[in-house]
Amino acid sequence: MSAKPKIRELLNESACAHSPAKKSACNAPTPGNTTGGCAFEGAQITLFPYADAAHLVHGPLTCLGASWETRATRTSWEGRDLTQMGFTTAITNNDVIFGGEEKLAAAIDYLVGHYAPQAVFVYATCVTALIGDDLDAVCKAAAARHALPVVPVHAPGFVGSKNLGSRLGGEAVLRHLIGTLEPETTTPFDINLIGEYNVTGDMWQYTPLLEELGIRILSSLSGDGRVARIRTAHRAKLNVLVCAKSLISLTRKMEERYGIPSVSVSFYGRRDTSDGLRAIAAALGDADLIARTGALIAREEAALEGRLAPYRELFRGKKAVLNTGGNKAWSIASALQDLGIEVVATAVGKSTEADREKAREYLGPNGILMTRPGQEQAKIIDDTGAHLLLAGGRSLYTALKKGIAFADVNQEKKKSYGGYAGLLNLAEDLKNALETPVFRNAARRAPWEK
Repeated sequence: MSAKPKIRELLNESACAHSPAKKSACNAPTPGNTTGGCAFEGAQITLFPYADAAHLVHGPLTCLGASWETRATRTSWEGRDLTQMGFTTAITNNDVIFGGEEKLAAAIDYLVGHYAPQAVFVYATCVTALIGDDLDAVCKAAAARHALPVVPVHAPGFVGSKNLGSRLGGEAVLRHLIGTLEPETTTPFDINLIGEYNVTGDMWQYTPLLEELGIRILSSLSGDGRVARIRTAHRAKLNVLVCAKSLISLTRKMEERYGIPSVSVSFYGRRDTSDGLRAIAAALGDADLIARTGALIAREEAALEGRLAPYRELFRGKKAVLNTGGNKAWSIASALQDLGIEVVATAVGKSTEADREKAREYLGPNGILMTRPGQEQAKIIDDTGAHLLLAGGRSLYTALKKGIAFADVNQEKKKSYGGYAGLLNLAEDLKNALETPVFRNAARRAPWEK
């Protein structure tokens, strides 16, 4: 039986309420869909935070060049951080004609011999998928030679969007890693974090709170993750899906296979962080844990409110337009509302149907859900009198033209906005953006211009 995942099954996910109701699924590819990030990129984003694994791109050099280091994922791994090394087979025209399997096998041998990774992830790309290189056979033989996991990741760019690629990355982990190793010890409160990539250290903002409650993170897919730990993920008591709905297939299959229930949470903003902690405690079902969680939340919220007080007056009456992707369409909106900022519009072009519903819930009936933000955001800023634009770096020029404050909230951001402490970081960055004269002055005409 082929180890390749069945794309049709992943597109029509039974755990997603929208798949049965739609003629096409949330992640179904459409013409031009990969311009916002292809499936290969999504798979690599999902798995790349494993710093103790080698990530080998089986394709042309440009595939690696376009995808490497696109997110500032943090790790506490004390060994050699292999995410700082870019590995590729650099397929050429000659390999397209004669096949690239020998080159791939030699590359895996080289990586294992020179870098001693805990696993090797091998990513298919459009070229190597089209020429028919047998990743499964090459990886299986290499795993036997070296006695370590060599994981084929079948997510060539042409199969669909970044969101689908994330799902395919999770499928590779489920098929080849989860359940292949037993943990040394277990506790009644072991959880897996699924879909948390620790961008700029987001998970480090709330994991100390979980540890204080006695909740142990058995494994993570994949922020600050370890290959050995994800192999033991089948022994967790709960899967905690952090924002990323693209991995809902993984949590559903783990529940079917191992009986592990799941909850979906967000750790952006005060409300969602508190709700997330409560949901985890309730799902674990221990009365003492639930009581201790309530006390911890009360303590943290009181401390946070005291530290946010100086920002409240500055943010009163301020309006923001949010142009980011996926779950951040609503999770960042929630954090802004916790600061007292009205979110008048958010971008949902790359969001799932579930994310769009959440965005509508947070913004209310008058909030604007932008499907083409590049074309819409400038007019919306004018129409609503927005004071802030929160987006990726490419939208900076819109803010400069409109003379409003700008903050980068995409994966290129430099600070974490997760958890209670992250909300303070966001407040400080927005305060600085609103108070700097740069954006107002940049939009002014020169004195000699009419």
